[in-house]
This record gives sequence, structure tokens and C-alpha cells, in this order.
Amino acid sequence: MKGIRSARPNRRQILVAGAVAAAATTVGGTQQAFASGYGSGDLGDWQSQGKAIASDATIRSVRDSDGVFMFGDSIGVQDGYSLAVRLGDRTGDLLAVNNWSGRPTEPAVDALQSWATNFGMPRRILMATGTNDIFTPPDFGPQVDRVMQIAGPTRTVIWVNVQVSRWSQTTATQLADQRNGAWINLMLADRQKTYPNLKIVHWAEFLAAMPSRLTMYLRDGVHTSVPDGQNARNELIVQALAAAKV
Repeated sequence: MKGIRSARPNRRQILVAGAVAAAATTVGGTQQAFASGYGSGDLGDWQSQGKAIASDATIRSVRDSDGVFMFGDSIGVQDGYSLAVRLGDRTGDLLAVNNWSGRPTEPAVDALQSWATNFGMPRRILMATGTNDIFTPPDFGPQVDRVMQIAGPTRTVIWVNVQVSRWSQTTATQLADQRNGAWINLMLADRQKTYPNLKIVHWAEFLAAMPSRLTMYLRDGVHTSVPDGQNARNELIVQALAAAKV
């Protein structure tokens, strides 16, 4: 998957990307009224879901070699091993993961704070979280600020933005997912103006650039297909991590 280019969209393009993806993944053009809240439903019990978390020995090894710490959700649980292999082959870097299915950003940032306190940190932090914040989007922005405060100005934070439109849900819910995902991506883009060491992997825009990519690279409107979507997303991430390596 060499040669994938990451776009740098403006505010309008981020919103358009959400709208294009929503139109491509829903049936019909009639918007239904959202029943309550933000329209995507409830988060649910993420603590009981699957996870992939590096051992203390691995965390220390990655820290000592100035590799990469990763904090993610179910996409990371699925794709983390493949990402580690791709990153190692490309740059020689080691990856320590803290991925937990269904987890929103706040507890992921709590995990980052715990690693920072107990182990210290390398110069690059990968945040692949935000998908599960569609249920309460306003919670997301302050967590980006927390990450940047924990990382400080001398480390680079690479953040993968989100694409969510669960095909198993109703048309109204899929539209709410896309609206809330675009909201999350916009908050992330706005904060990039404040934090020059925040770098965004534009996964949502990459998918929206060609509507056919949504069905090619996603298996359910959220998670990557394997291997095509997994390779595409991981390649974008590796390119960003390689560019941030100094």
C-alpha cells in the first residue's frame, strides 16, 4: 500500500467528508428525527470487551528504544499486530499497545496518564481513539487537551480521526453516527491549530475521497476489512509515524 497520501483538509472539507460518507452508506434521502440524545444510542459496557495491552517489559523496551505508545479501541485490537509489523519493517520502531474494544477516549487518556507516570514516554504517542465518543461527542474535545498536556510540547501526538456509520443500524442512526463522527473530527482539527505537535491521520477523508472505499476498506461501517482496509489504514498511520520520527 505504498504511496497513499494523507490529505490536509480545511474545516469545510471535514464536514463535507462526513456528509459524503453518510450519503454513501445510508439508504434513501429522508432524515428521521433522532429519538434522544445525540442519535447514536448508548455506549454500553466496554469494560467487559476484549483488549490487547502490552506487558510492562514491552512498555519499558519501547520506551527505552524511543518507539511508539499506542492507545486505541476495537480497531486497534484487530489491527494492532499488523501495524506493529508494518512499522517495524518500515522504520525499525517498536510499538507498545493499549487497545480496548468499545472504550471511549477519556479512559484511554487515563491509561496514557498511567503509563506516563509509571514508565515515562517515548517521543511519539499514537492515539487511535474517538470512534466510541459518537455517543456523547462533547466529551471528546477536552480529552484531546488532556493528551496534549500529558505529552507536553516536545513530543508528537499522532491522532487517527474517525469514520463511523454502522451499517447494521437504522438510516437515522447511521446519519447520526456520521454527524457525530464529523463533529469529533472537527474538534480534533480545531485543536491542531492550538497544538503544533498534534498531527492528524485523515482516515475519514481518505475514505470519503472515493465512496467505493467505504465498502472496500470497511466491513461494517466502522472496522477495517482484512486485509485491504487494515493495510490502507495502517499505511496512513505508518507514514505519519515515520514523518514524525526525528
